[in-house]
Amino acid sequence: MAKATHPPDAGETEPLLKLIAGRGAIELDHEREGAWIEVIRKMDEVYSDLLRYEVDLEHKNAELEEAQAFVTNVIESVSDILIVCDARGLVQQVNSAFQHTLGCSAADIVGKNIADVIDAPDKAKLVPLLKPRSASDVVDGELRFSGAGGRSDLFAINGSPRHDHRGRFIGVVLTGRPIGELRRAYEELHKAHHELQRAQRQLVEQEKMASLGRLVAGVAHELNNPISFVYGNVHTLMRHRTAIVTYLDAVHGKSGEGDLSAQRRSLRIDEILEDFGPLIEGTMEGAIRISEIVKNLRRLSFSKLGEVERVDIERLINTAVLWAVRTKQVRIDLQIEIEPGLWISGNEGQLHQVIVNLVENAIDAMRGTESPRLVVSAARQGDEILFRISDNGPGIDQDHISHIFEPFFTTKRVGEGTGLGLWISYGIVREHGGELLAGHEPGGGATFSFALPAA
Repeated sequence: MAKATHPPDAGETEPLLKLIAGRGAIELDHEREGAWIEVIRKMDEVYSDLLRYEVDLEHKNAELEEAQAFVTNVIESVSDILIVCDARGLVQQVNSAFQHTLGCSAADIVGKNIADVIDAPDKAKLVPLLKPRSASDVVDGELRFSGAGGRSDLFAINGSPRHDHRGRFIGVVLTGRPIGELRRAYEELHKAHHELQRAQRQLVEQEKMASLGRLVAGVAHELNNPISFVYGNVHTLMRHRTAIVTYLDAVHGKSGEGDLSAQRRSLRIDEILEDFGPLIEGTMEGAIRISEIVKNLRRLSFSKLGEVERVDIERLINTAVLWAVRTKQVRIDLQIEIEPGLWISGNEGQLHQVIVNLVENAIDAMRGTESPRLVVSAARQGDEILFRISDNGPGIDQDHISHIFEPFFTTKRVGEGTGLGLWISYGIVREHGGELLAGHEPGGGATFSFALPAA
């Protein structure tokens, strides 16, 4: 049988309730304390982030100010005028050069429409400069400005479009320079160019005169032999004339045959008459040689540079090599190898100059060679004629190969060359449809070669 239970009275339950309430309050205080600690910790983190962000922001702000100062300094340092406009043509920024042009400050210009400072007759020219377009489309124009300083000079203007990060047109940047300055700069450049051309022509003419001088020296050596031969024959004919005149005077003045016979023997009239034939033939041969030399000289005249004719390669090479070698007055082993029947179309005087230059350079290069040997050859190669001038000298330095045809480049001592001979020769060969090349011989020495179309 179960026992009956009685509820506790108030005196018994009061201590129990106080105990339970105390425990709950303690637990609630612990929870509140933990929450406050978490809040304070979060606040510290946020504050630390704020401090870090502030430091970064100060650094970025300083960098931005430096960049802005740099850009401003560059813009102000530009001597050309610079105007930045938005899409509506309102001025956003100008440099000091433009302020000086208008005679007013930036505050008086910024915010105004660019058309307000354009001279009235030129306002229509502003439209193409301000129209929307692609980033690569730069428009040129010419404008005059009007401001406090009055009407400006005519400016050459370039208009470059501006776009935002999404590629939308947001305005233009106008830069310009007075036409007068550009014209003066162009005139100075044009004058300098003409001076350079004149100096170049003078140097080329000097080199041509030097080549002509070498040519004349070769001609002088070539003419010396036949002239001496003719002179000797004429001197002998003069002596024979004296003897014949004396004999004829005796014939017409005396009738004694014995005396005439003795006179004939003493004056050697018979030997003189026999000598007349060889003397006249030798004199004619010398005169013919002189005539041929003069014809060659006239054919090689520099006054006919533009004339094109059929050129006999054998005659060209023999004449040029002979005159060049005799001018240098050196002993070399000369070998001329020319295939018969070779002809080309060109200017014989210019080609003669090329051969003479190459032969003289080869002889100069072999100056210290113990047994100098020069080989000049010409042979048909397909539809072209190949010319080769080879020597057994020291050859061409590898570092000089790429510069050897440049004007004024020379390896000779000062006063021995202008550095224009090979450059002129290279140009002459190019004008005749070929290319002058330089190379090394397998056994040592240098080779210059070029091929020209066969006639």
